[in-house]
Amino acid sequence: MIKVLTRGFAGIALFAAAAAPAIAAETRPFDRAAFAAAQEADRPILVEVKAWWCPVCGSQGRTIRETVADPAYRDLIVFQINYDKQKGELPQFQVTRQGTILAYKGAQQVGRLDFVTDKPRIRALIAQTLR
Repeated sequence: MIKVLTRGFAGIALFAAAAAPAIAAETRPFDRAAFAAAQEADRPILVEVKAWWCPVCGSQGRTIRETVADPAYRDLIVFQINYDKQKGELPQFQVTRQGTILAYKGAQQVGRLDFVTDKPRIRALIAQTLR
């Protein structure tokens, strides 16, 4: 009976792994030096300002993860700024609230959304990083 349960759990784990989308973009916590290096390298960049308690941020994050799973975004880097713990980073982006997403092509800011959960608008913003 234990073998049957073990096989069952292994099958569930295998199914869950196959169903999860692969992330093409690199996602990491915001770091000034890494952000500057990505800009210098002319990489497509997304800056996501989020708070764990913010439902808008949660919705934005799901849309971002779904979108950047596309292999077209393999060169994109998503920097996440923790709104509660990284307040010192907010002024350089002129951010006053969580739920802000900024798009860059290298050093040039190409778009911004503040407190928007509309999937087509978020996807369009992310696409601007590749143009």
